[in-house]
Amino acid sequence: MYQKKPIEKSLPTMYDLPSENPEDPGLPDEYHIFQPLLLRKTFQPPNYPQDKVFIGTDINLYYDTNNTKWYKRPDWFAVVGVDQLYNKEELRLSYVTWDEQVNPFIVIELLSPGTEKEDLGKNIRDSKNPPTKWQVYEQILKIPYYLVYNRYKNQLTVFQLNQGYYEELTINGNQIWFEEIQLYLGRWQGKYENVTREWLRWYDKDGKLILNPEEKAEKLAAQLRALGIQPEE
Repeated sequence: MYQKKPIEKSLPTMYDLPSENPEDPGLPDEYHIFQPLLLRKTFQPPNYPQDKVFIGTDINLYYDTNNTKWYKRPDWFAVVGVDQLYNKEELRLSYVTWDEQVNPFIVIELLSPGTEKEDLGKNIRDSKNPPTKWQVYEQILKIPYYLVYNRYKNQLTVFQLNQGYYEELTINGNQIWFEEIQLYLGRWQGKYENVTREWLRWYDKDGKLILNPEEKAEKLAAQLRALGIQPEE
C-alpha cells in the first residue's frame, strides 16, 4: 500500500506554487481540448482502482526541488498508484512530484507547429534556461513511457525508458500494449465531438475499445430499441 513520505517543510506544496503562467501566450485549441478529454474518459487500467489514478491535462508538473518554480505542462499524463484527489479530498491545482512522491507513468504530447524539436528532444538546452521536456521526462522524472502524436501526419511515436534513456518502440499495426497497466493505446478513425478524424484512445486487454460515457449511452439505447423499448431522451 502506497504511503506518502514526509517531506521537508522548506519545500513548497501545490498551494504555494502557481497553477498557471498568465504570461503564456494563447489558449489550447479545440483539438488540444477534445483529444485529452477522450484519453481521460477511456483510461481505465483494470489493475488500478479509479481512486488510485490521477490524470493531468495541461496543468503544471513540478519536478525540481532545487528550482521549485520550474515546471513543464504536458498535454496529457497519467499517474498510477497515487490518490485521485490531493490529500484524498481536493482537486489538484498542479502536480508537485516531490510532494506526491509518485512520478507520472506516461506522458503524451500532442505536437503543434513549432514544437516538434522540443517534443522530440532535438532542442539543445541553453545553460541559462531550465531543462527541456525530453530532459525532464527522461533524466529527471524517469517517466517510463513518453509518446508524441503528430495529428497532421497521423503519426504516433512511442519512447520507452531503457537503462536510463528513451528508445523508440516499433508499433505493429495501430495499437501498442502497456503491460504495466494492462491496456493498449491505439489510433482510431471515428467521430468524436462531431468531428470525424483519427483519434488516440485506450483499448482493453482484448484489444476492444473502451467506450466513453456517451458511447455507452448510445449502445444501451440501441439495445433497448432492439427490444422494442424506446429510451427516454
